[in-house]
Amino acid sequence: MKSYTLKWQGHCLALGKRTCVMGILNTTPDSFSDGGRFFNREDALVQGEELVAAGADILDIGGESTRPFSAGVSEEEEIRRVLPVIETLAPRIPVPISIDTTKAAVAKRAVDAGAAIINDISAMRQDPAMAPVAAACGVPLILMHMLGTPRTMQVDPAYGDLFGEIGDFLAGAIKKAVINGIDRKLLIADPGIGFGKTVEHNLLLVKHMDVFASLDVPLLIGPSRKAFIRTILKGDSEREVTPDLPEVAVGTQAAVAAAVLSGAHIVRVHDVAATRATVTLADALRRV
Repeated sequence: MKSYTLKWQGHCLALGKRTCVMGILNTTPDSFSDGGRFFNREDALVQGEELVAAGADILDIGGESTRPFSAGVSEEEEIRRVLPVIETLAPRIPVPISIDTTKAAVAKRAVDAGAAIINDISAMRQDPAMAPVAAACGVPLILMHMLGTPRTMQVDPAYGDLFGEIGDFLAGAIKKAVINGIDRKLLIADPGIGFGKTVEHNLLLVKHMDVFASLDVPLLIGPSRKAFIRTILKGDSEREVTPDLPEVAVGTQAAVAAAVLSGAHIVRVHDVAATRATVTLADALRRV
């Protein structure tokens, strides 16, 4: 597995020998995973500091839900949700903050407020201004594959060649980023678990992250509490398997371990403490 070192604006991420854990902080009222628990600003601040204390290497803050079938929010509302949290946390925590957004204006305001990474699930497709903004900001950019939009992505997703189509999409996004002046050494690719994929698609992506090593950029994966885990755990039963159940947390750690062993450099999760333990063991297994 190839290692990468990202250096920018006083930050450094060494990726490869040790898996990087990205902690999720949703400042939304309608997230699929935490039901708006951190929509209140003070709750969000406490949670952000707790995630870092638990071992997060990156804190990913988002103000717009991207759960399946969700509608978006306005630029102004998204800024209102994330900016005060970023402004307060940035000087308090020793790790870089990532802004999870598809809007260039939100990304710019977030970076000005102290964010140090842009996480764009649309891979610069939703907002044409994202590429020049990311280039001007000079921060790492995460490019994710998604089939369609959050509102449409889970309507019968299908591929003729799962790995080929996702790989070609990400390669094209990387090329577009470089053409627009973004340093290739600051790019990260994400195959987009749960974003226009069936249960089988997601399992294949977790199992074969190494397929995307040819992109020659660090690889991120976000299986945390996703529907494919809950669907597998539910099986043929009629019971409801909600994201907050302990068994879903255990299932998430199984997916995290498999992804690390198959080539992920960064894992994006809600439960940082458990994931820190999982990746420590998975990294040790990978090294022997």
